[in-house]
Amino acid sequence: MKDKISIWSIPLNPIGYVIRGGLVGILAGYVVSIFRLSIQQSINYVKIFFERTHEHPALFFYAIICIILATLFLSWLLRSEPNIKGSGIPQVKGQIQGVIELNWKSVLWKKFVGGILSIGSGAFLGREGPSIQLGATVGQGVNEYTHGNKTDEKILITSGASAGLSAAFNAPVAGLLFGLEEIHHHFSSTLLVTCFAASITSNFVSLNIFGMTPVLYLGELPTFPLQSYLWLIALGGLLAVFGYLYQKVLFHISEWYQHIRFLPNHMYGLIPFLLIIPIGYFVPDLLGGGAEVIIGLSHTYSSLGMLALILVLRFVFSMISYGSGLPGGIFLPLLTIGASLGALFGQLIHIYFGVDDELIRCFIVYAMAGYFTAICKAPLTGIILVSEMVGNLEVLMPIAIVSLSAYVFADMMGVIPVYDGLLQKLLGGQIGHKKGRYTTFVYPVAVTNTSLVGKRVKDCPWPSENLLVLIKRGEKEIVPHGDTVIYAGDLLFISADVGLESTYRKQLDGR
Repeated sequence: MKDKISIWSIPLNPIGYVIRGGLVGILAGYVVSIFRLSIQQSINYVKIFFERTHEHPALFFYAIICIILATLFLSWLLRSEPNIKGSGIPQVKGQIQGVIELNWKSVLWKKFVGGILSIGSGAFLGREGPSIQLGATVGQGVNEYTHGNKTDEKILITSGASAGLSAAFNAPVAGLLFGLEEIHHHFSSTLLVTCFAASITSNFVSLNIFGMTPVLYLGELPTFPLQSYLWLIALGGLLAVFGYLYQKVLFHISEWYQHIRFLPNHMYGLIPFLLIIPIGYFVPDLLGGGAEVIIGLSHTYSSLGMLALILVLRFVFSMISYGSGLPGGIFLPLLTIGASLGALFGQLIHIYFGVDDELIRCFIVYAMAGYFTAICKAPLTGIILVSEMVGNLEVLMPIAIVSLSAYVFADMMGVIPVYDGLLQKLLGGQIGHKKGRYTTFVYPVAVTNTSLVGKRVKDCPWPSENLLVLIKRGEKEIVPHGDTVIYAGDLLFISADVGLESTYRKQLDGR
């Protein structure tokens, strides 16, 4: 009888995580789907409004009033909850690393409302960052109501982030990979099944609301010829250069805003809001995150001059929009810039080198993944995300070539993962961390970690004021002692000060 009890007790913990992950996915799926639907409807109304201004110029007066009111309301939101600023992904990463603590109830509704106002106004901001943060807050809330511990909280926050991306783009596998590759930075069976459950259930909810059509469906793509693969490497190099430029501007745009003396920093959103007026009047189809622009690149916008204009406009205005601190992401805007670069690249080599113009749509798709990889340094997420968004998994090989090339060239130029850089800037500001509170975090031992792999616990260079409490090796749990040998792939459960977790991780990495 005792043996039977022990046998049946084994799957209870994984099943519990799957259930909670599924609950996070369902709730996050509905929250993000309503968020996404609200933004779409809002942008449609904005475009209709600007179409009518051609016949009724007096409507501009009402536009300015609405802009002032929206700016004042967003200013109040940002002052009352600074953690809704920007995309929200750096804040989620900070939560996982233990350097930021958020009031999930406050962030949830204020990010929701602020994101709809900011992105739905037509500013060049993406819904994916706020969707990821909204999903993460749902995960934190589920952990609170199910009385989970700190480790459970981080798992459910990561699962919520995966669910948020999944619902934002109908991309469940990319949502899963993003949680593992970009947010948590390590793999474990518990984390995998929880994120997978959240991502799948969230995607199921969004598919029932938005349908089965991929977000960026460009039709059937032609097979890319093997003899033209050198062009893919060249495209990767181009994307790396623009990725380097993108990061340089992104990391300094907030500092440039500081030179604006006539506005307090929580009112910077007034600037992109006012710039929406001329863009909406002359080219309303270019407003918003950029999904419709990407689709239009393959057939509506084909001249070199128009492609160059879209590239410059999308780059400049997305920087102005994000740098203002409005709640909105960079995912979709940077994919739009990448797609513009791909279309421009394809047109140029078609004109000057005779490459088949049917391949231009291929370059648009490949460039989105390559540009994402060059900036975010998350190649797996970029490859799968774009493949799911265009609804074509047959493009994996050429996308992989472009992404790998972009990654290598970007790495040679010193490009860092963009969300790590944004988190560093965030922590350099007003948000700090509290000491004196302890948590247990999980540290995965990489095969390249020569300071830990193959060494006994007592011989490892442990940071001060922390305690190794458990080693998980596959399904086996080991209570460590001084002579326990650490192997690659081990998961170390370390008790440490909440505020120093990020520092300890860097020390264990040998940085």
